Amino acid sequence: MKKSILGISGSLRASSFNSALLRAAFESVGRDADVVIAEIGDLPHYNAELDGDDKPAGVSRLIEQVRAASALLIVTPEYNYSIPGVLKNAIDWLSRPAYQSPLAQKPTGILGASMSPVGSARAQSHLRQILSGTVTPVFPYPDFLAGAAHTKFDAEGTLTDEATREHLAKYVSAFLKWIG
Repeated sequence: MKKSILGISGSLRASSFNSALLRAAFESVGRDADVVIAEIGDLPHYNAELDGDDKPAGVSRLIEQVRAASALLIVTPEYNYSIPGVLKNAIDWLSRPAYQSPLAQKPTGILGASMSPVGSARAQSHLRQILSGTVTPVFPYPDFLAGAAHTKFDAEGTLTDEATREHLAKYVSAFLKWIG
């Protein structure tokens, strides 16, 4: 059976380097898996009072997308040394019920881009820590850090840096093997 990968970008910005990195990663997937990019910008702030059988529409959609996917690929920018609130909010919605959530045992890869020379290293570290609390296995591969992202993408969001493109193709290939 063909694998399916759900991509989640932690950035809502229209010209986001992270969303562009996710699109480039999915180009590397080719025909080896079906790919879908999730929308997380319409999720309400997590509120346990809304987390019943009748969840908000955007939340229900995201939960079903995660359940249907063979694996996740999350890209995160770094905001104040951590992940953006919108990404943490999506994880909070997806993390219920504990240990039986859609995230539990869902193979997940992490990528990140930033204008900083260190990429999104600190955000990726925090994301790994957060996902450990949701029993989400994270791809055991060196961090994929697209530092100085503003020099690696053109104005249309195309990844133009050849070394980054080659590194991304290796990461995606190894990730596809890991998810089986």
